[in-house]
Amino acid sequence: MGKQEFTISLFSEDHIGILNQITIILTRRQINIESITASESAVKGVQLLTLVVKTSPDMVRKVAKQMEKLVDVLKVFVHSSDEIIYQEIALYKVKTNGLMSGNIIDSIVRNHHARILVVSPEYTVIEKTGHRSEINDLLNHLEPYGILQFVRSGRVAVTKQVKELNAYLKEMDGADRYREENIEPYEKN
Repeated sequence: MGKQEFTISLFSEDHIGILNQITIILTRRQINIESITASESAVKGVQLLTLVVKTSPDMVRKVAKQMEKLVDVLKVFVHSSDEIIYQEIALYKVKTNGLMSGNIIDSIVRNHHARILVVSPEYTVIEKTGHRSEINDLLNHLEPYGILQFVRSGRVAVTKQVKELNAYLKEMDGADRYREENIEPYEKN
């Protein structure tokens, strides 16, 4: 089966070294990270790593199971693009003199649903939020005017599913309590 794009949402405790452990798992399986974003989650003290990878459905399930076995990892979710709502953000630093002739800058910004952040005599900074194809399209339109710098963030995503991490954490906590209550303590003879 061919490679597909997947978004891995990994929730972990905020400890040093978790990213290194995750990249080792992916490197061993020869999976490249297309984009990565780290942020706080809705749960206090829990970090969210959002990774975009291209691999087979079978392989992404295997690496997700392997990631969940890591000590600091609370939960790993794997989603296809149609199961999430996602965006990236890009900044374009363009020569001002090329953009200021006529209404070029106004039409480019309006047509691409972008916005101007900074205008100086030397450069103009434009911001665009959207999918990778939309960001690349604006880049292609701005290139003739002199791109000085370009940067794009990793993917940020939320799921379309209703069940959130809080529900999974409560289920995990309930299962842990059940195990603790039903395990007989070790008795020395």
